[in-house]
Amino acid sequence: MYYKGLAFRALDPRWSSAPTSGEGAKLYGGRFNPKGVEALYLALTETTALAEYNQSFTHRPQPKTLCAYDVNCKDILDLADEDQRQSVGITQSELACGWKMILKNKQTPPTWMMVTRLMKDGISGIIVPSYAPNAPEGGQNIVLWRWGNDLPHKVTVIDDHNTLP
Repeated sequence: MYYKGLAFRALDPRWSSAPTSGEGAKLYGGRFNPKGVEALYLALTETTALAEYNQSFTHRPQPKTLCAYDVNCKDILDLADEDQRQSVGITQSELACGWKMILKNKQTPPTWMMVTRLMKDGISGIIVPSYAPNAPEGGQNIVLWRWGNDLPHKVTVIDDHNTLP
């Protein structure tokens, strides 16, 4: 599928100079990217972006920079859609797995195996439900493994007034 629309990301202000970077995800891994795989996690609404950012700071919200992005990417799989999820053989419970606990038990999360397979099949990113504790009902994210400044995988931060460093 082709995704064209807005997406959002809440950034630690220290990283606002690199709003399209996926380096942090590459260093540490995430639910939908193994360590060593660069990924750009974006939310499809502002409130979901804030919930995603604040999940690490549930007791004391920290400063953040909220950015909006124009996303124009092909080869996107919508795993929030049951039919598309079934077409690639992944269940809702696998998407929602306790991936950090699985890693602590020295096992590979099913989402990492899925990502590896999807990338080999030419998928550039996925739309998934948000699993942040305070996410709004129906909140969704788009996770990209291939993006840049050019089509067909174009992601541009909206900064018409050049306020980002």
